[in-house]
Amino acid sequence: MADESTILIKNVNIFDGVNEELTQNANVLIVDNLIKTISTQDITYDAAQVINGDGRTMVPGLSDAHTHIMWTDDIEHLIYGAPEGWSGTLAAVNAGEMLQRGFTTIRDNGGPAFGLKQAIDENIIPGPRILPAGAFISQTSGHGDYDKRMFYLSPHFTGQIDKAYIRGWAIIADGVPEVQKATRDVLRSGATHLKIFGSGSITGAHDPLDVVEYTYEELQAIVTEADKWGTYAAIHAYSDEGIQNAIKAGVKSIEHGLFASEETMKMMKKNDVWFSTQFLAFSVSPETAGMTGDAVPKYLQAQQGAQHGYERAKKMGVKMTFGTDILGSLTLHRMQNREFVARSKYFTPYEILKQATSLNAELFELSGERHPYKEGKLGVIQEGAYADLLLVNGNPLEDISILALPETNLALVMKDGVIYKDAITK
Repeated sequence: MADESTILIKNVNIFDGVNEELTQNANVLIVDNLIKTISTQDITYDAAQVINGDGRTMVPGLSDAHTHIMWTDDIEHLIYGAPEGWSGTLAAVNAGEMLQRGFTTIRDNGGPAFGLKQAIDENIIPGPRILPAGAFISQTSGHGDYDKRMFYLSPHFTGQIDKAYIRGWAIIADGVPEVQKATRDVLRSGATHLKIFGSGSITGAHDPLDVVEYTYEELQAIVTEADKWGTYAAIHAYSDEGIQNAIKAGVKSIEHGLFASEETMKMMKKNDVWFSTQFLAFSVSPETAGMTGDAVPKYLQAQQGAQHGYERAKKMGVKMTFGTDILGSLTLHRMQNREFVARSKYFTPYEILKQATSLNAELFELSGERHPYKEGKLGVIQEGAYADLLLVNGNPLEDISILALPETNLALVMKDGVIYKDAITK
């Protein structure tokens, strides 16, 4: 009698997430939510479902190390104008579409994603695994100070509380005691890591691009609290000084980092700090990126810095993630897979695919005991790993642009042993 919890996938060529060479003509047995057996010999097992991969390429489920899955509209509207439930409704659509694009895990770098994560984990709605940072931690006048009217006071003082705090988007905190409290607040909510705003931004309401935000002492206080919880901090930082402050304070993931000098890159490599990069976000026109008004010249400046930063980081061997930082609308989120093509100017298909699988998973492990998915490995096709996998029409190691068209080129999407897309048997 067939075991109802098993799926046997036959005749596939496997990219395991680590090695460039494919394992040819392989068979994979999935039991429950884990990969049980991988073999180039026939697997004799009375599986409930047998799928003939017909020579397709099997790759680990993709991951995105910098998402904002809840950020599906103008941020000011989401925080101050939208009715309750608007953000969550759009995010549920976003989650389902993201999974169909092949992304089975995301590190969400800011936003109220805890409820969405729970609904996905409990199989109420489809979507990727989420490692959420929760509310941004920002100084007054920082990138997370969204109130253009400057009406609200910090939630750590008296007065009316900012809706950005109430709705789980950001906490404004200044000075060591406040950032300690803010960090504990975010961790209490269930964050797997922390997201700090540590320098100026392109789209911020108050902060020019060159501004350094948070002192070394404030950053160190946040990192110390994160250490107590066995996890780490990621930081939005463009300026060289802001990046150096973060590295010295113990931050482990630099988001953007576009103006990092060679000296700073050396610091990143020496201290085993990740460079969380987003190539598509800085390779399109300001209009395509959704930039308007004062954001346009700042975006063009950042775009110029990006090219030099990426080239320098690769040359120096700094560890780089695969991320997109797409936000603002469902239309923009649907550009996610174009990131594969944007990276091809700098990396080989193998390097890109490894970033989007096993390397991202290595970064996610920094969450330690806060990591919510510890039953198996992520980002690899190995025995004992989570059954998060894709069957691809063609070989992305020869042509990475295949992954930019998931609708036509992803024949099967599986997450946690469950098939969410099947263009082979149906």
